[in-house]
Amino acid sequence: MFHRDPLPSLNRRELLHRIGAGFGTLGLANILAESASADAASPLSPKAPHFAPKAKHVIQLFMPGGPSQVDTFDYKPHLAQCQGQRPELVDRKSLRNTKNGLFPSPFKFKQYGKCGKWVSDLFPNVGQHVDDIAFIHSMHTDIPEHAGAMLMMNLGHLQPSRPSMGAWLGYGLGSENQNLPSFVAMSPFAQPRGKLANWGNAFLPGAYAGTYVNLAQMKPDEILRDLKNQWLPKDQQRRQADLLTRLNQLDLDRQQSDQQLEASIQAMEMAFRMQFAVPDAFDVTTETQTTLDMYGESHYAKGCLLARRLVERGVRMVQLSLSIDGYDIAWDTGHNDIAGGHKRLAEACDQGIAALITDLKQRGLFDDTLIIWGGEFGRAPTSEGQKGRDHDHYGFTTWLAGGGVKGGYSHGATDEFGLTAVEDRVHVHDLHATILHLMGLDHERLTYRYSGRDFRLTDVHGNVVYDIIA
Repeated sequence: MFHRDPLPSLNRRELLHRIGAGFGTLGLANILAESASADAASPLSPKAPHFAPKAKHVIQLFMPGGPSQVDTFDYKPHLAQCQGQRPELVDRKSLRNTKNGLFPSPFKFKQYGKCGKWVSDLFPNVGQHVDDIAFIHSMHTDIPEHAGAMLMMNLGHLQPSRPSMGAWLGYGLGSENQNLPSFVAMSPFAQPRGKLANWGNAFLPGAYAGTYVNLAQMKPDEILRDLKNQWLPKDQQRRQADLLTRLNQLDLDRQQSDQQLEASIQAMEMAFRMQFAVPDAFDVTTETQTTLDMYGESHYAKGCLLARRLVERGVRMVQLSLSIDGYDIAWDTGHNDIAGGHKRLAEACDQGIAALITDLKQRGLFDDTLIIWGGEFGRAPTSEGQKGRDHDHYGFTTWLAGGGVKGGYSHGATDEFGLTAVEDRVHVHDLHATILHLMGLDHERLTYRYSGRDFRLTDVHGNVVYDIIA
């Protein structure tokens, strides 16, 4: 006898929505396409580092577009004395605007802290924390082109075919919170150029991919898509998720080994837990008014506050990129307006960054959290047009604070004009090796076998910069 099904038929997409899988939050396409870790019940379970770490979490304050070192933290008074000149030191480098002379900074510098560090008036609030910061003034990278240089800074490679640093950290250390991703990437308005590649997992298992958050959507319930189930309460969702997991597990046992299916099981479980943990993590209304006022009103400042809330909850790495008005390489306004463009960008992030350092210290999180500030390259000390500067990958500034670095310390130096790193040069591979070392990982041992060879974040390069380590 034929019996009609009392429930309407559901297509696959609607079924997944109704069981609350929330696949959109984890980039399911990547998770299902890549191999899963077969070594543990959850690939994000905490893992032992290679040696005792100095830090447990990373907050990367990423400045896409190339902030100018000579207008921020690399004081070069000699520029004013040689304004308009084109010395041989500059001519030896390949700069697109070969006829333009030296251009002094339109900003004033003053000394801060016990260390007497010179900082421009772009960053008066960050200047108050120079005794907590290790400045690297001798950074250099491979090319002066935004997309490739940004990938180099985030992946250690010029092409979008390698895992991001955050994915490597998740792979090497797992997560301290099984209800949130190990890696969260955020920005106001615009994703940095390269988008997903900057926080992707590439050939690592999909569980290590970063989760992206647009800070312009500050409502906790809307900050990640497909987060809520409008049909079922939590207990029924849990029962359905458990049933689906058991069915998938039976299929997995029958097949003996199916890494894609195993990855999807882990993804659905993580997505179920995230729908309850994410609103709490992103609900800043629970903060005191004093804390909110300390951070300020800008979207980037709110991102700094969220970064603290995420690491406080055990997220391994947070990348916070700066964008304004939907421009994905915000600091590139330096081409035509250093004075106006850099001032506007610094005003958007200076207070929030300083508040982040203060807040982490007040909560006892500063020593466990490594903060990294910098862009993909810097800007030339010569002029472009009347008011701007071109790209400069020969020498620029990055700074680190917190987790295990020397405060009030400056490492390396550029030449007298701030163009080229000439003392204790630090390549991006060296920076990555140092970050991994501070997190308790040997960059030469953190490898993943793929396509017949062992890959690592630093490729076949990199030396730890021990001088900046406390």
